[in-house]
Amino acid sequence: MSVRRIIQTFHDWQQTGEPLVLATVYDTAGSTYSKAGQRILIRGNADYQGLVSGGCLEGDLAERARAVLETGVPATVSYDMRDDGEDLFGLGVGCDGMIRVFLQALDQETEYEPFASIAQFLLTDKPSSVATVIASTDPDLPPGVTLVWTLNPAERRSPAAPALGCLIAGCEAVQASGRARFDSGEDGLAVLYAPLNPVPRLLVLGAGLDAVPVIGMAAELGWRVSVADHRPAYLAKHEFDGAERTVLVEPAALEREFNLGDFDAVIVMSHHLATDQAYLAQLAALELPYIGVLGPRARRDRLLVALG
Repeated sequence: MSVRRIIQTFHDWQQTGEPLVLATVYDTAGSTYSKAGQRILIRGNADYQGLVSGGCLEGDLAERARAVLETGVPATVSYDMRDDGEDLFGLGVGCDGMIRVFLQALDQETEYEPFASIAQFLLTDKPSSVATVIASTDPDLPPGVTLVWTLNPAERRSPAAPALGCLIAGCEAVQASGRARFDSGEDGLAVLYAPLNPVPRLLVLGAGLDAVPVIGMAAELGWRVSVADHRPAYLAKHEFDGAERTVLVEPAALEREFNLGDFDAVIVMSHHLATDQAYLAQLAALELPYIGVLGPRARRDRLLVALG
């Protein structure tokens, strides 16, 4: 289930003004469908968006979410599926793992925090991290208190709690490693630290018919996709429903329309040698994680030779 779809659903549900529950996986052991940091949203009518399992646990989570909505008090729930001799609450999962989930209410009074800020950061191009207090005996750090952390102080979102300073080091550590971490100390403080990795961005250069499934699959995975071509007929002829931007631009003028360094991947597939060469000339100087060129190796090598 893509992050973009969850965020879009959140914005849709937020517009109704109804309270929601954010369910976050904070600890796992053994074989589990999702790992720490995975999130889903649950409505009061038991609708949900996202997955923490293959659909086995979400119904039970939705039932438990109702109590959180009624009381406003965060809750935790554990599903231990490692004992083959036990039928977990009648669910019959048998996945040979353990998963722990934290449930917290989101509503208008709190401006749907912390998920409103989490969603905002996930759609930026700047890595950040989040610390969520799962358990605590400190009245300044009650369960549910959340610190969203980024290197830019002006962009940070956090409640006004003086004790939040103890969470910063953990946020910085997971932001650097890119991996979530659950810390539970002897002082009774238990915290989930999770990176907020930006949604990957893909630029497709060439709007031919074969670009349609590429864009569709990337969008289904939750990537933010842009497509560009210099041929108006190509952009008008095909449906690029998964693309957030479709841009008519001359091959040599990409940098006029895009900040090319923001993309995680670029696929060059115009089916025109000179056009692909113009694209690659602008991409070659950038340190992009991935540049793909459609065509056989001989064609690729010819393009590289032309680029010098």
